Amino acid sequence: MTFSETCNKIFIETTNHYHEFDNVDATPQNPYAEGTIEDLLFRKNWIDAVQWHLEDIIRDPQIQPDEALKIKRRIDKSNQDRTDLVESIDDFFFDKYSDVKVLGDATINTESPAWAVDRLSILALKIYHMEQEVNRTDADPDHLEKCNMKLSVLLQQREDLSTAIDQLIQDIEAGRKYMKTYKQMKMYNDPALNPILYKNKK
Repeated sequence: MTFSETCNKIFIETTNHYHEFDNVDATPQNPYAEGTIEDLLFRKNWIDAVQWHLEDIIRDPQIQPDEALKIKRRIDKSNQDRTDLVESIDDFFFDKYSDVKVLGDATINTESPAWAVDRLSILALKIYHMEQEVNRTDADPDHLEKCNMKLSVLLQQREDLSTAIDQLIQDIEAGRKYMKTYKQMKMYNDPALNPILYKNKK
């Protein structure tokens, strides 16, 4: 099984697992050993699934302002948790291939393996929810046709992205590409870097 196949298997299973509860406060049953790449992938997709539904909830036109603010704060934390997990996945790859001899003409990729995996996780959720739209019995034919077209594009996108991820990893393994890990340094979450936060401390 290629790495992208492992990712897609876990992302599909985790997305389905979330929808067994369909509750942003549900406690997941993670079947993977802590610290493994499978564990990281499961937790990554779970965060994405919860955040997907928080983004739906906050767009309710009837939502009360105080509840919307609570959810916005929760989304902010989720974004930070998501970034931290992506960086942990990149650390896994960086450690795994740290002994690879890099070729003299090796190049660096525009994004790291983990940030490509991040997009693959989101695609699993997009595909799941577009399939839900395709299977609606209360929607008109025009809606169903448009959603079928969108679903086809998403499935092709997942296939292409999966291929690109596997090719990138093969290139890293062979020394044709090398990777660096950059911390995202999200400034708005850092009380030492966000002017609103550090000015209010004075």
